[in-house]
Amino acid sequence: MERRIRRLGIFMVLCFVALFLQLNNIQVLKANSLATSSSNPRVVQVELSQPRGDILSSDGVVLAKSVPAASGVYKYRRVYPPNTAPLFSQIVGYDTIFGTRTGVEAEYNNYLDSHTSSPVSGSIISTLHNLLVSHTTTDNVTLTINSSLQLQVATIMDKVYNPVTAPVEAAVVIDPKTGAIEAMYGNPTFNPNPLAATNAKAVEAAYNALDPGSDESPLVSRAFQFGYIPGSTFKTVTSSAVYDHNPSLAKINYPVTDCIKVNQRVQPVCNYQEADGSHERCGGVLEVTLPQSCDTAFAQLGLALGPQALSSEADAFGFNQNIPIDLPDGQPSFFPSESDLIGNDPVQATAAFGQGAGKDTVIATPLQMALVAAGIANNGVIMTPHVMEQIRDNQGNLVTAYTPKPWLTATSQTTAAAVTSLMQKVVTTGTAAPGPGFSGFPAAWNVAAKTGTAETGAGPQGNSLTNDWMIAFAPANDPKVAVAVAVPNQAASATGAEVSGPPTKAILAAALGLTP
Repeated sequence: MERRIRRLGIFMVLCFVALFLQLNNIQVLKANSLATSSSNPRVVQVELSQPRGDILSSDGVVLAKSVPAASGVYKYRRVYPPNTAPLFSQIVGYDTIFGTRTGVEAEYNNYLDSHTSSPVSGSIISTLHNLLVSHTTTDNVTLTINSSLQLQVATIMDKVYNPVTAPVEAAVVIDPKTGAIEAMYGNPTFNPNPLAATNAKAVEAAYNALDPGSDESPLVSRAFQFGYIPGSTFKTVTSSAVYDHNPSLAKINYPVTDCIKVNQRVQPVCNYQEADGSHERCGGVLEVTLPQSCDTAFAQLGLALGPQALSSEADAFGFNQNIPIDLPDGQPSFFPSESDLIGNDPVQATAAFGQGAGKDTVIATPLQMALVAAGIANNGVIMTPHVMEQIRDNQGNLVTAYTPKPWLTATSQTTAAAVTSLMQKVVTTGTAAPGPGFSGFPAAWNVAAKTGTAETGAGPQGNSLTNDWMIAFAPANDPKVAVAVAVPNQAASATGAEVSGPPTKAILAAALGLTP
């Protein structure tokens, strides 16, 4: 009996010690983090008792603002003007009563949320006054994205959109010299206003209706949060690898053929399949095979370059790493590592023209391929992409402005010039030249481009599907804008030029018209 009492006593003492430690952990160690947590209802109530700063487009259109609430415990609610809400939802994001934020709302929350202002420079008297008197303020975030261009891009891309045959598509427009995102739109998109409601059940219902966690969810941006097989647009990277690692390969005259056999691969590597079932015949030196987009030649170039050159060049252009854009939850693009390619000739050959196989399939977001085009346009230097232009307080004083900075030196100026010349030939004599399904680019625009038609396998009805791409920049001699357009999972009866060429042309026209 005494032994049982002793054990019970020890157990009770241990429980008391555990309770004591937990109370101290909560009341002392975690007190501040719990008190300031965005999940704390009191914190949310305090935040919604004050307005947040505005989010504006580069041309001054308000994209998000706080307005007085008509009723309830919260004094303010977040509003996204209906004319721009779906256009910018995947960039601006949303702010919920649960403290959940996405997009710019999350990235620049410390500025948008009510906070104590920093002293504003000025006269000695005003500076002393600012130091002695605490001011509570909110800051307004101005984006690099022009609302008019964003609307034009969305309108252009939505003409391609079809809920059955083209349920997803995306386009990115970037200034290659600064990294400023001028437009970025993906479909499907959504209206963020129901997610900013002040009724918890209504917010939960709106969120669940958007199918979170699904690849089809509009909460996922098809522009920077989801990748696709890039196909022949990746040949720009392989071409850069040739000039950077083994320039003599550019002069090899590969035989004109329709298919080649690669070690260990059951199926041969073939060029684009024509409507009659035959495969295109092509070959020659790099100056010919990039404009032709010749898969058999690039498969042999990939094998000749070797695993190290291919994988290191992809990494140099930003693959396999997080793109440092000032938006949360971006998806890295993927290219097989050197170790994945060693001893795997079939993957090495097909990865060289942007495909691969199985777990070693090349995957790229439209933002990634826009940065590839921008890096070549900018003499080999990829500037850090960004959506914030400047931040001002509610008195109009400048708080901070974005300073353009390089992200990667992808290649040399000499290589960039050589690849630019090849991409210009794509437009004049290659796969983006005037032809069936695509009227080409006006010569006065001086466009450099690359098409892509990536095989993705069989669709739900057993039909073959492709991802149709185009990347481009203009003018080639002094680039103002770089563009990437992706329209995935299309019927294999059309090419990247036929599907993505017309929207790329229309987007370039809109962007060049708005760019000084």
